[in-house]
Amino acid sequence: MPNYFTHWSEFSLRNGLHLLGILAVALILNRLLRVVTNLVIKRAASQTRAAQAREQQTRTLAGLLFSAGTKLVWAIALLTALPEFGINVTPIATLAGLASLAIGFGAQNLVRDIITGFYIILEDQYIVGDTIQVGETIGRVEHVTLRRTVLRDARGALVTIANGDIRTVSNLSRDWSQAFVDISLAPDAPLEKTLTSLETAAAEMRADPAWTQALVDGPRILGVQNFDRNATTVRLQVRTLPNHQDEISRELRRRIHVEFRKQGIPVSVVQRLELSGPAATAQLLKVGEPTN
Repeated sequence: MPNYFTHWSEFSLRNGLHLLGILAVALILNRLLRVVTNLVIKRAASQTRAAQAREQQTRTLAGLLFSAGTKLVWAIALLTALPEFGINVTPIATLAGLASLAIGFGAQNLVRDIITGFYIILEDQYIVGDTIQVGETIGRVEHVTLRRTVLRDARGALVTIANGDIRTVSNLSRDWSQAFVDISLAPDAPLEKTLTSLETAAAEMRADPAWTQALVDGPRILGVQNFDRNATTVRLQVRTLPNHQDEISRELRRRIHVEFRKQGIPVSVVQRLELSGPAATAQLLKVGEPTN
């Protein structure tokens, strides 16, 4: 105790200047840190919900980085200032290092999740509202943090995935979505008449103002996809705005059904193979019933 009193009595202008210098450096570093973290923010280029959500995500990320960096700067500043008061910081620094090491070993998965989440947000891999596929799970993104991603799957269930477990992700909502409609015809169905009827149904849909805004390309006939003794399969392709492929496919099948009934063309079954976005993610669904 007497040593501390002696040191306080010897506290000089030089010590005070050192403290002011430490404070000034800490304030300057915090200001620089604010400028650097603001570079992470991606300003919304439009008023769309996706652009606004992207800006909010990057603002949150910038805030977390600034908060963590500020705490680190002030912790170092405090350790640097303590010797000016006669306090030996070596034991404190050693204890802090051991504690950090122990926490690092005990929270490896948490650190991995946070680092992966940082890159997910920084690289704009997906945002809230996108439909993505992670492994066998396909769903709409409900929530994204640095630690976890929450999806709403087709059953309506909320699926929580640790970011560190995400190795490959397919974003089904970017740029455009795509659907293939396969028409399985009876073996004796007239092929040329069928192609003409398909083109009529596709042309009517392309010309319908109620649907053209959601169409990017098509619908167009690709040709005969497969044939055997049981059926002949003709494939159509359509590209739509993101997440509109299901409704477009349903409407296209309805129009094809109406046109085929009008022309008396027998249909065995209609199938759909759906590819969403540029990524090759597909699901084959059987729809329709045999017609007389």
